[in-house]
Amino acid sequence: MLHDEYRTIDFFTQDALRVPQVTPAQAERIAVQSFGMNAHAKALGSQQDANFLLCADDGAALAILKIANPAFGPTEIEAQDTAADLIAAAHPELRIATVLRHPDGSPYCTMVDTESGSAIARLLQYLPGGPLSGPRHLSPSTVAAMGTIAGKVSTALRDFRHPGLERVLQWDLQHADRVVAKLAEHIDEPDRRTAIRAATADAWAQVQKLAAVLPSQAVHLDLTDDNLICSPDARLPMPDGVIDFGDVTTSWAVGELAVSLSSMLHHDGVEPHHVLPAVRAFHAVRPLSPEEAEALWPLVVLRAAGLVASGRHQAAVDEDNAYAEAALDREWRIFEQATRLPLPVMIHLIKDAIGLADVPARADSPVHSLLRGLAADDITLLDLSTGADSMDQGAWLEAGIEGRLSASALADGATAVATRYGHARLTQTPALSAISAATVPTGIDLWHGRAAVVQAPAAGTVLATAPGRVEITYGPQVLTLSFPRMVHPVVTAGSTVQAGGDLAQLPSGTSVHIALRNADSPSVPPLVRPEYAVGWLALTADPGPLIGLPVADRAEQMDLLDRRDAVFATVQEHYYANPPRIERGWRHHLLSTDGRSYLDIVNNVTPLGHAHPRVEQAVSRQLRRLNTNSRFHYASVVEFTERLAALLPEPLDTVFLVNSGSEAVDLGLRLAIGASGQHDVVALREAYHGWTYASDAVSTSLQDNPNALATRPSWVHTVDSPNSYRGRHRGADAVRYGPEAVAVIDELAASGRPPGAFVSETFYGNAGGVALPDGYLAEVYAAVRRHGGLAVADEVQVGYGRLGHWFWGFEQQQVVPDVVCVAKAMGNGHPLGAVITSKTVADRYRDQGYFFSSTGGSPVSSVVGLSVLDTLRDEDLQGNAAHVGGRLKSRLEALADRYGIIGAVHGSGLYLGLELVRDRVTLEPATEETAELCDRMLDLGVVVQPTGDHLNILKIKPPLCIDATAVDFFVDMLDRALVQLGYSC
Repeated sequence: MLHDEYRTIDFFTQDALRVPQVTPAQAERIAVQSFGMNAHAKALGSQQDANFLLCADDGAALAILKIANPAFGPTEIEAQDTAADLIAAAHPELRIATVLRHPDGSPYCTMVDTESGSAIARLLQYLPGGPLSGPRHLSPSTVAAMGTIAGKVSTALRDFRHPGLERVLQWDLQHADRVVAKLAEHIDEPDRRTAIRAATADAWAQVQKLAAVLPSQAVHLDLTDDNLICSPDARLPMPDGVIDFGDVTTSWAVGELAVSLSSMLHHDGVEPHHVLPAVRAFHAVRPLSPEEAEALWPLVVLRAAGLVASGRHQAAVDEDNAYAEAALDREWRIFEQATRLPLPVMIHLIKDAIGLADVPARADSPVHSLLRGLAADDITLLDLSTGADSMDQGAWLEAGIEGRLSASALADGATAVATRYGHARLTQTPALSAISAATVPTGIDLWHGRAAVVQAPAAGTVLATAPGRVEITYGPQVLTLSFPRMVHPVVTAGSTVQAGGDLAQLPSGTSVHIALRNADSPSVPPLVRPEYAVGWLALTADPGPLIGLPVADRAEQMDLLDRRDAVFATVQEHYYANPPRIERGWRHHLLSTDGRSYLDIVNNVTPLGHAHPRVEQAVSRQLRRLNTNSRFHYASVVEFTERLAALLPEPLDTVFLVNSGSEAVDLGLRLAIGASGQHDVVALREAYHGWTYASDAVSTSLQDNPNALATRPSWVHTVDSPNSYRGRHRGADAVRYGPEAVAVIDELAASGRPPGAFVSETFYGNAGGVALPDGYLAEVYAAVRRHGGLAVADEVQVGYGRLGHWFWGFEQQQVVPDVVCVAKAMGNGHPLGAVITSKTVADRYRDQGYFFSSTGGSPVSSVVGLSVLDTLRDEDLQGNAAHVGGRLKSRLEALADRYGIIGAVHGSGLYLGLELVRDRVTLEPATEETAELCDRMLDLGVVVQPTGDHLNILKIKPPLCIDATAVDFFVDMLDRALVQLGYSC
């Protein structure tokens, strides 16, 4: 009896660990007979135990009945329960599935007979919320939370000792090589079996170099997505609970994190680099030593290999175990992702992520230059980065651009042309892609303008030769030279070459790729993806010194956001918590310094598209001539204001030029108040008009100012947001908004405070592109005019053809305002705004003094405005908004038929809004879900942001030049993201 009480499992002495054969009916009998609990039992999946959820008659969860595998003895169970209690006490913010206890502290635990033999049954606390398991994509915050929990569990168990921890488990990574050796024969596919064995051998060899210094302690060893439970109060999957202590043992402490990381790898869209937030979070709680950081990814690989081998074994010996059978595909995906990159790459990536990066390797100074007779002064550097002038006007998209640029430099007299090591090349970037391209070079490309001899920079041994390729040792590194296949090396493999010895003859104009890697490193591609560049580049050295160039400075300005926050007022927020650094735009594309192209879905500031040549040339030409203020007499301001006024109906014939939409609305209100002599203003709720005193006063968007309604000055009066989708009056009832607004205006007038202005967007932009109810503005405009006030139309966002069918938003309402405010689109990114009104209203401004804007209407601003109007006309961008916008809206509506989270598709042309809701009846806003979706879309190559008072609407306002291919890509990525995030009808 004593022997049985204190026994612990040794996996390698067991034939198999089949799940105890217990039916739900039997579980119910155990619950009532052993624990006095009348309940309904629902079987839960498990690899080796039998688990049941016990529920009351009303369905309320009572407890978990866990029947341990008969192979597990009482001392092991006691260790598991004690570990759970320790963690619960150390971290009360975590929910832990502890054993339920009697008033005297004894556990609800007993021995029961099963068809598989005697087993220990006990009742555990049920944690509501559900696990993270399943294919759903894991957001960075969820991944980080998993790492934090693993760190907290590790620290809580650090000093835990118990005889029940002395076990030999198949899941203990200390025995991973033996587990795979024992079970790999159950993998039927020869290629997969070979891959598992090879990866295991490689990873085990790496771990064994470090094993002697890896700390050991008590570990949970199963903090996977199956055993981390989501908070029931969180809108998005966010773990705060831990279950299943069945694998508690003593093992390498870093294995706790390795197990958790491996479980992330099967989730939709998750690659190895996506787990780094968990590594950082774990490290912040329980710092990793350099040796643990080096062992971490090899342990992930070992865990993955063990999962595949064990899963196949379990499915073979336990044919009725549906849980084990269902896991086979995801276990193979985990292995595929774990071995996606060479171990050294991931090791260096992890070390860099937690501040333990090694000092970069450097090439020894050469005895001779790699190309005979070539000096550093003879070399022209070819800049292919995002910031290079040669990338202007979309040149980065041209096939063969690198060759043409190098040929041009050689034709202009350069002796040789070389690229830069480690600097992302924009030339390798596709316009639209769901994943980043391989843009970061691990070597240098060099073009020589005349015939040249490639020589050994130092004495070395030739490792390999082939047409167009030679490898030679260079100190502790390997030098690889790649040429066109027509070039044949003049050396043979195995030969020794002295410094200065010939390697190959290059014809004039021939290119050579030069790369240096560590001798013990795997083969390194010439270009790598930016997410993994740190890992790959750590295996290489800059070969520049071999041709006389200084070592390239690869130091990124990682502190740029910190520097921004230090001097740039933080209320001027930036998109995304970890934003890409955008330094170039072209048409509807934004380009990061990593060489990633993003589809721009939010920029209504640039209707013509980014970096439009016509605007750039006009600005450059005018800056070479004159730029001053509008008090001087010059033609462009006259031509521009004439053109602008001609776009408006009578009597809107007089133009004021300013610099922004905020200034335009501010001035528009001053004009209306001055002309009417009435100082009260009526505005819509949930609207945004700007940041100046007057424009902010009439802005009532709660997202822009949570206290907007409570802090309005007394002269501002608001009326209901006429939102026909989620307002007080919906659908056909939206016709009630107009009469209600009229009643407010009439009441103000009756109280002696007739409004001098009514201001609104003419198409409800802040609500996500919701059209105002038909006839709304006609009713309200008539009412305010009846009492001597003026109608002010805010066209800042929706004007200038964005709606497709109408150039101005007020045209959709079939009204003519008294004052029109416009900006944004006017300057295609240049600060330019305008107010257009009648001469009568404009002249009344003189009663308030004179008007002057230093740069509003300057020569440069005027030519920009003219260029934008010319391009809108010549490229028919309003027509494009109607055509492409119609295609986009149709495809979005098709998505809405498939995904219940899409409540509505608002808008017209290329001013659209996709409103996300948790319930199509209650219209509960899906705020957190929208934010997560935007983050996922960024990872898929799309910049899109939320809007609306609840931030639950995707604002879709791309440059008007966007084409059908791009909008199809946007919808396809949106479809993919919604699937990955687990949404469906």
